[in-house]
Amino acid sequence: MEDYGVLSLIPTLVVLVMAIVTRRTIESLLAGAIVGLLMYQPLDIVTQGSDILLDVLGNETVTWIILVCGLFGSLIALLVKMGGVLSFGNTITKRIHSRRQSLLATWVLGLIIFVDDYLNALTISASMKKVTDRFNVSREKLAYIVDSTAAPICILVPFSTWAVFFAGLLEDNNAAGNGMGLYIEAIPFMFYAWVAAALVPLVAMGWIPNLGPMRAAEARAAGGQPQPEGVEENALEVGNECTKHPHLINFLLPIATLIFFTWYFEIDILRGVIVALVITLLLIAIQKLLSFNDTFDTALDGFKAMIMPLGTLVAGFVLKEVNDLLGLTDFVIASVQPLMTANMLPAVVFITMAFLAFATGSFWGIFIIAMPIVLPLASGMDAHMPLVVGALISASAFGSHACFYGDSTVLSAQGAGCTPMAHALTQLPYVLIAATIAAGIFMLVGHL
Repeated sequence: MEDYGVLSLIPTLVVLVMAIVTRRTIESLLAGAIVGLLMYQPLDIVTQGSDILLDVLGNETVTWIILVCGLFGSLIALLVKMGGVLSFGNTITKRIHSRRQSLLATWVLGLIIFVDDYLNALTISASMKKVTDRFNVSREKLAYIVDSTAAPICILVPFSTWAVFFAGLLEDNNAAGNGMGLYIEAIPFMFYAWVAAALVPLVAMGWIPNLGPMRAAEARAAGGQPQPEGVEENALEVGNECTKHPHLINFLLPIATLIFFTWYFEIDILRGVIVALVITLLLIAIQKLLSFNDTFDTALDGFKAMIMPLGTLVAGFVLKEVNDLLGLTDFVIASVQPLMTANMLPAVVFITMAFLAFATGSFWGIFIIAMPIVLPLASGMDAHMPLVVGALISASAFGSHACFYGDSTVLSAQGAGCTPMAHALTQLPYVLIAATIAAGIFMLVGHL
């Protein structure tokens, strides 16, 4: 691999600048990828680009994401159409009498549904937006609260998809005989997740004010327009069209099935959502809520509603592949290695890997590269291993939370009913506050 050094940062900078200027996500990602390919092989960009796109679309992980997100879209669309979401919203609204309560209820639900960040992001946003709309809460603030209880909460629970992945990675790198044991030891040191989750009730209560773009979004919502302009209604937004009175069981049973079978199949949300869809179809058929044609047209419309977020995720994977060709991760890690002393290691690892996770949109993949470098370094320096592991996984959670083309960000925005850029920019001040506090804590604890 040719060494591009500091030039490997150029595609990521192109993406960030273009995204902020144009507010267009997919176009910005593709522009960054094209710039990277021009740097790598300018005379063979078509062949390289098509090969990368085929590799990405043929990737097992990408196929899994497409199926999970698409089927989730179908499930939510059916729950909306059959009245399940409406009945849940009505039930919750009877017990909620203020905007603060609506925001805190959203936060509490995020703490409860911790099995998977996709499950959290799509289920809670879709079910709570009708509640928060009644209190003129902007969709951007709803997306921020949902996103803040996705990856940041999932990593703090030892039986989530994140825990299973990272525990296996720790064992593969011989960091511990029992990867899950080391993961559990590291949970108290996952400072970014703790701080990000703790900020949410402070924002919900108004003790931390609306900052930057969030102030404008909340001002718009206060005028009676929670949803941003230019966001088209889709199958996940349509109100109840079922002619029969909606029952709460039509929401609770599919969601409970989704959570239980995701856990039952060893935290495999794809299998969980398939079983939940079957249960939902049975409920529709038994109660004769929708006709055969309406049922499957709605399921298809829900799948299609996820095309834009899926396009963003695929473009993000393409950019990651281009960054790998340019050696971005290796360059950044090599650049900061001189700073990695035993005391500084946790803070340097958190800051460096948080930047890489944000820049590449890869919250698991880059850690496959980083762990074989960082963990032996920590062992050689006799650094506190759970603290270093906590810094690594905190960085992964930051990337998922902050990256505007990351899966949790995109899905939280889609579920809440706003654009990924609007969501990312409005939550950015709070994300940076949490990251700054977490970096300070890693610095302090590393020197104790």
